[in-house]
Amino acid sequence: GGAARRRGPPAPRYRRFVADSPRRPRPIGLSSGVTVRRAAERDRTTKPWLDSRHTFAFGTYDRVWSGLGALKVLNHDWIAPGAGFELHPHWDMEIVTWVLDGALRHRDDRGGDVVLGADDVQRISAGTGISHSEHNASATAPVELFQLWIQPAHKGRAPSHDHRRAPRTPTAGLRLIAAPEAGDDHVAIDQDVHLHAGTLPAGATLDHTIAAGRRVWLQLARGAVALDDLRLDAGDGAAIIDRPRVALTALDDARLLLVDLA
Repeated sequence: GGAARRRGPPAPRYRRFVADSPRRPRPIGLSSGVTVRRAAERDRTTKPWLDSRHTFAFGTYDRVWSGLGALKVLNHDWIAPGAGFELHPHWDMEIVTWVLDGALRHRDDRGGDVVLGADDVQRISAGTGISHSEHNASATAPVELFQLWIQPAHKGRAPSHDHRRAPRTPTAGLRLIAAPEAGDDHVAIDQDVHLHAGTLPAGATLDHTIAAGRRVWLQLARGAVALDDLRLDAGDGAAIIDRPRVALTALDDARLLLVDLA
């Protein structure tokens, strides 16, 4: 035969995210009603400096847990002191980070350099391409965060980033942290998604109306809540589809994310 073909360089660790590949079947999706994803059922990635739980399939293909609408990734990460993700690229993705506890330093090739504290939120619009790093800003304490990847409504836009600080006076209930239009207390994302961070003291109730044609993903970060006759504990999540409302009662002091999307 001819001369042996040389293999090219190894594929990069971070690849462009493709939601629907023609080489594999389309997702089945989640069914009508309430579908619970228990904390222990999530996929997990561990490294000496990282413990990451993946609500949706991350790096693998899953015909059910492949996301909900434009929401494709929901990761719950713990990063060891002084450690983190080195510089890596993203394209055409809205990346929202909510810091639950600790401090996270973000730096990117567009000149961004910010330290996010507890209850701060950041949005990166990756657009045509942005490279960034994420490190625990503390040398002594871990940082805990949630990160969501949302497919944008438009591709090929200029990359950008924005953030909002936690309110000076925290209040119980839902706090809007991301929406299609920016506000004083929330960042803008290029998608019909409203992302809320919630704080519920034990015994408190929450009632969220779901408009026709919309769905909700509920992710519990702390404590426990009752959703109808279901108990959700820290790390549990639930898709709520074809329902007019979400009614919760906090069984313990609770922190949560509520994603309302088309």
